[in-house]
Amino acid sequence: MSRILEVNNLQVDLPTANGTLRAVRGIDLSVNKGEMLCIVGESGCGKSMTSMALMGLLPKKAKVSADKMDFDGLDLMSLTTKKRNRVRGLRMSMIFQEPMTSLNPSYTLGNQLCEGIMRHKGVSKTEAQKRAIYLLERAGVPYPEKRLSQYPHQLSGGLRQRVMIAMALMCEPDLIIADEPTTALDVTIQAQILRLIRELQQEFGTAVIFITHDLGVVARIADRVAVMYAGQVVETGSTNDIFTHPSHPYTQGLLSCIPIPGKTPPGSHLESIPGVVPSLVGNLTGCAFRNRCQHSSKECASNVPELIAVSEQTSHQARCPVLAETYQEAV
Repeated sequence: MSRILEVNNLQVDLPTANGTLRAVRGIDLSVNKGEMLCIVGESGCGKSMTSMALMGLLPKKAKVSADKMDFDGLDLMSLTTKKRNRVRGLRMSMIFQEPMTSLNPSYTLGNQLCEGIMRHKGVSKTEAQKRAIYLLERAGVPYPEKRLSQYPHQLSGGLRQRVMIAMALMCEPDLIIADEPTTALDVTIQAQILRLIRELQQEFGTAVIFITHDLGVVARIADRVAVMYAGQVVETGSTNDIFTHPSHPYTQGLLSCIPIPGKTPPGSHLESIPGVVPSLVGNLTGCAFRNRCQHSSKECASNVPELIAVSEQTSHQARCPVLAETYQEAV
């Protein structure tokens, strides 16, 4: 598969009253055409900051840097605002976490669906409406023609999210970033939306970066997984690698917290990861997970290796001093 996105050493710093917040600390990511990459991690680990940096939607006060941010041959870091606006919406689009705040309450759904394709591709209003009706129908929105004249508040949360999915596909983008698009929905609607995103992604051959904190979601839809903790990717690999051979202590901890139907006794205590996420304000040294890790050593306080190969046969990688030492001994 050919790469559609490659990012090396992405960093996002935000000034605060207490110092600089290191929200994203040296992220390396790659996405292939037609692939579903899931970024997973607990709240505050930098998932949404990463997505906003890729889309160029961070506030001006944010300091964004990267050694490489290549989107299908385009250097996103060097694009002017005008050129970035041309790419955003046409070739890259985003499905946000809360559709009620993402859709403009003052405009009809038809206006919001058609605006992007009319601007980017110069099609007529009639053609844009035909495309909108087709995608609303594919997204499972009943009476799509009627919806064009309605406003966001007239739809349920599930229908609004389906409209957002249709909107993201209007210009046939090469990459869609979905930032926890099912968080505000009930469980049954979540399952429908996840299935819909996966089906449409496969039908249109679009690459997707799906951001979530739910490992159950990851297991159902991901081709590859990147596990984030404290602003860094600590483990990455295929879905099978991550779930069958988790290598970083944080990934192992996350998986141990999931109750297993038929194995976890009813009423029993669920596993948890002790401790709390460290503050990302100021300079950080060593492994950010060391205070919560049962395998930590003195080396972890000062040394954090780059992502290293867990297996020579796969692309499975992890970032752990203890793992690095074990791997070197094995070699």
